[in-house]
Amino acid sequence: MSTTRLLVLGAVRIFQPAHGYLVRRELTSWQVDGWANLNPGSIYNALRTLARDGLLEEAESDGAAGSTGSGARVTYRLTPDGESEFLRLVRDALWKLHPFEPSRLAAGISFWYVLSRDEVLAALAARRAQLDAELSGIGYAVDDVRQHAVTPDHVVEHFLLHGHKLRGESDWVDEVRRRIAEGAYAFAGEDAFPANALPASSSPK
Repeated sequence: MSTTRLLVLGAVRIFQPAHGYLVRRELTSWQVDGWANLNPGSIYNALRTLARDGLLEEAESDGAAGSTGSGARVTYRLTPDGESEFLRLVRDALWKLHPFEPSRLAAGISFWYVLSRDEVLAALAARRAQLDAELSGIGYAVDDVRQHAVTPDHVVEHFLLHGHKLRGESDWVDEVRRRIAEGAYAFAGEDAFPANALPASSSPK
């Protein structure tokens, strides 16, 4: 649910005021159905839930961004609480390790440009330390499985696979920290914010 909330809040934030079809179309173009298990029905349900929780405000407009045809559509905009929740979720996705929920990191990367370059670098450094700590426990978990006669031996492969995934993420963290430190991408507070930092559908025509 945290991933869904972040993606939907973030998509609304890009285009606000935005109606549900525009939010769905944008997120679908990111292929969220694959890496975040987020289908169109879930997007609409999330919009209604976020509005009910006071994180989005609803309005009717026949001229909302991306609207087609005639008739009023319900549009959404982040409330102050919604903006705070959005930023909290971006930071949670980047600063905290969620090893069994990879979609949370992917969602955080989608919106990391709302943070400063220094904060993103600090978050990645903290993430690297957490990955090292998680990896240090893999060997003990494997030994524990092997010492229990009633536990099938092949269960250790769950931990070994987990370790390989963690090491792969560690390599990525090292590489992306270097790229960002060298000036890759654009972040909050910087003079240049290239059009390609936004989804193509929101770039100036």
